[in-house]
Amino acid sequence: MSRVVYRTTGETDIVNERGEFLGRVTTWRGWAGLQLAMLLTERFGTGIGLKIIRDSRYHFGWDYGHYAEGTAVAVDMALLYRHAARVAIGAAVDNLGPGITYAGSGEHDPLPAMLRLGACWTPVESHDFSLRIMPQLDKLLVGMFRDTTGRKPLGRQLQEEWRDVRKAFALEVTAFNSVSLRIGYFEDPNNQLGGIVLKNVEGQTFHYGAWDALTREGLGQLKSIGLCWGFGFGSDVIRFDLSSDAAIYDFPTKNWKFQITCNDLGRLFGRRS
Repeated sequence: MSRVVYRTTGETDIVNERGEFLGRVTTWRGWAGLQLAMLLTERFGTGIGLKIIRDSRYHFGWDYGHYAEGTAVAVDMALLYRHAARVAIGAAVDNLGPGITYAGSGEHDPLPAMLRLGACWTPVESHDFSLRIMPQLDKLLVGMFRDTTGRKPLGRQLQEEWRDVRKAFALEVTAFNSVSLRIGYFEDPNNQLGGIVLKNVEGQTFHYGAWDALTREGLGQLKSIGLCWGFGFGSDVIRFDLSSDAAIYDFPTKNWKFQITCNDLGRLFGRRS
């Protein structure tokens, strides 16, 4: 399987210390890779992928920022367990690699290595219509259990790591096995992304997880919800997908993600697999 992903936050304004507009840059990240998957048993499968990442971004700092680009190589690994015909559970570790160095500035950053746990339940499935329900947990592995004081008990560290887990839930509807519509909910309150956004009596807004918003009182009035959406079309050989999570941010952004996935290169180019 091969995959190409392009993601952009759109244009970023460059403003100097006097508030003067200097221009705009387009920040983006893209990657292309090949994945190999195989069945270990009737219920277990595994996969590994190699990808090349290209990152273009604007670094903000004391000197009011600079534009930089970098390239990196990373490995993804995954496991899949199919409990029943319509229930699957998966785990993956993405972006394992030596990091990325940005040309010009020479800055070196670790890749955002991520542990992903997810499930897919398909309560309705036919040739004309299918419905999938997909919960997912994402945990950034960089900086885990970092304790600068050396005094935090393990229980508190585990609680803090759990609060840092990104949680998502999506519904996907597919018609005629070719066109898909997807809507999702995303929350990362620690980084003030998505979730249930409430405004308190002082006019301040805060991001809360769904559990806190439902069980705690007096947090404020509802302002927004961290919803995402996606649209895809294609066949079992090649698919195109367009999505956006712009609504999870407090500031205006586009945050488009475009993805092309080919499940069988042989069939794509006219050869039987």
